Parts: sequence; structure tokens; C-alpha cells
Amino acid sequence: MISIPRCTDRFVSHAHAIGAATLVAMLSVAATPANGQGLNNSSKNDDKTGNGDFVVGPEYTIDPDLTDRGNPKGKSFEFKMRLADSKIFRGDDLTLDPKKKVRTHRRIFVYVPASYRDGTPAPFVVMHDGPNRMDLVRNALDNLTIADDPARRLPAFVVIAVENGGDDSYGSQRGLEYDTMSDRLARFIDEEVLPAVVNHADIKKTFPQFALTQDPWGRAAMGCSSGGAAALTMGWFRPDLFRRLITYSGTFVDQQDHDAPEEADYPLGAWEYHSGMKLIENSEKKPLRIFTHVAENDLRNQDSEETYHNWVMANRRTAAALKAKGYDYRFVFSRASKHCERKVFEATLADTLVWMWQDYEPK
Repeated sequence: MISIPRCTDRFVSHAHAIGAATLVAMLSVAATPANGQGLNNSSKNDDKTGNGDFVVGPEYTIDPDLTDRGNPKGKSFEFKMRLADSKIFRGDDLTLDPKKKVRTHRRIFVYVPASYRDGTPAPFVVMHDGPNRMDLVRNALDNLTIADDPARRLPAFVVIAVENGGDDSYGSQRGLEYDTMSDRLARFIDEEVLPAVVNHADIKKTFPQFALTQDPWGRAAMGCSSGGAAALTMGWFRPDLFRRLITYSGTFVDQQDHDAPEEADYPLGAWEYHSGMKLIENSEKKPLRIFTHVAENDLRNQDSEETYHNWVMANRRTAAALKAKGYDYRFVFSRASKHCERKVFEATLADTLVWMWQDYEPK
């Protein structure tokens, strides 16, 4: 059995099901060669906060808390928002490639857990690329908001999964929303999506006094790939709005559109977080709690540094920068896995959510 603090990490408590080789805690991250290898592994992590660097795999088993265990279910809602009605992401940005499709509407998915009490300003998680992985988060809420172990218990947070605006990469609406280094997405969520959720007729009918917290420590963002980069960017540019950030296979590479006005300030896009400008290292520490992850076989893991597109290199450098700056952070490296692979979520997401919310106290 690998020794990890019981109160802050459940990877170990599942070792009987997953296998003792599943989790290895890393005390440090070695210098990163171009191929992304060179992790310095240890069998122990003594950080009582649960912060630090961890390795999972190569075998994976779904955490039972991410399955349907027959507990009371919350309420699910779905509605659409027209892009043309937005003041921030209308779908007509000048940087968009006309060959790439833009959605006319984006779907919004909301889950209110059974433990939520009407009239309480609820903490919440905004999930990018909704409804991707929303089923796992729903199950975590159903199981862990009523957990017997207080160290394993989740607050009754609301899930708001937001569909992207369409397509991918340079010149796409999704790329504009997720890969741009600005506060634009944070403002879109705060000024347009959240009011639409709070005022939605079906939600108000079910919960007449429904409310979302204004406390930035009760507001989280989560995503994978560019959605993961978007989660970090929301908190980085607007820590007054979002402070709990979960990124899987984060696109901390140069994926920002080269025609974007933000290129003047951040010419290498999200690569600037850890390299180039080294924003994390050179900026004043922000009030953020950050989870990051990368897969062993993540995108372009053999690329040289000069491409600014090695996902493994980018995420390991991001984690190292967060550690050096003294952030509350957790970094997971998943062996024998690929970009945004579901099995990694199934094995780690419950623990990620518990760690992310472990110090939350509603105001």
C-alpha cells in the first residue's frame, strides 16, 4: 500500500481494487527533455494538504463514487442560448475562419443535486464542452454530498455544463472562446450564462428561490484540452469571479488564433503561462486552487520545444511553476493513457473534486 494522507486523497483507499501499482506520488518533477519523459518518481508524498504531483496507471478502475449507487437523484435541466443574442460571443468575430462552422445555439445543461436546499446561494462548477463527463460529476454529487466521511464529503454544488460555440483549433468559435488569453470567457459565463441559469423558468418553477453564490471561492471551472486551458484562463484573468480550477490534458500550448488582438500581449498564447513570458512564475500569486493533469501519450508528446505544442511538456512545466510559486495545486500524470481519455476521469475525478472543494466553507 502506498502511503498518502487518508484525509486528502482517496486514490490509495481504492488500491485494493485498482492495484498497488496504480498510484505513485512524485516528490518532484525532473527537468523536461523534448520527449516529455524524465518524471522523478517516489513512493510517498507527505504533504498533508493533498497538494503535489502524482502518477496514476497503467491500470485503471472506475471509482465507485462515480457510479450510480442508488442514492437520491437531483434535478436536470437543459436549455439553449442563441449566439446572435450574446454581447460577447456572437459567432461573428473577425478572427473566425469562414470555413469553420459556428453553432447558431449553444446548449446549457444544469444539474441541481438532491442535497441542495432552495434559497441557499449554491456553489457551482462550470464545465466546458458540456455535457462531456457530466454523468460522472452527477454521480459524484449523488454519492458524496451525503458521504459518511466528512473528509470525503462534497458541498452541494450545482453543475452548469456549457456547450462550446463550434468546431476546433485556429479560426474556430471554440478556439476563440477557450484558447484566447483574456477575461472574455469569464465575463461571458458571469454576465450571460449565470443569469440565464438563475432566471430560467423551469429552474425557477422547481426552485422558486434558486440562487448561485457570488463568493469566488464557491465558483469553479473545469474542462479538458482547450476547455482545460479555458478553466485556468477564467481564473487567471478573473480571480475575483472564479478560483477553483480543474484542467485535464490542458492546452497550455500556442493555440491562440494568430489574428487575435491578444497576440500583441501574449504572442505564444497559453504557452506563456509556463514558458516564454512565464506568467505563473513572474506574476504576483493569485488566490487560486488549481488541478492539472496530462497523459503519458498526450498530444504531440514527441514535439520539440520550438513547436510550442508539446502537451506533456506544457503541463509538466505548468505544474512545476505552480509548485514553485506556492499555489495550492495538484498535478496528475496518467500512464498508458491518451488525450482526455475517459478511463483517467473514471479513476481520478471523484478524488479531484474532493481535493478541489476540501477547504470550502459557504459564506
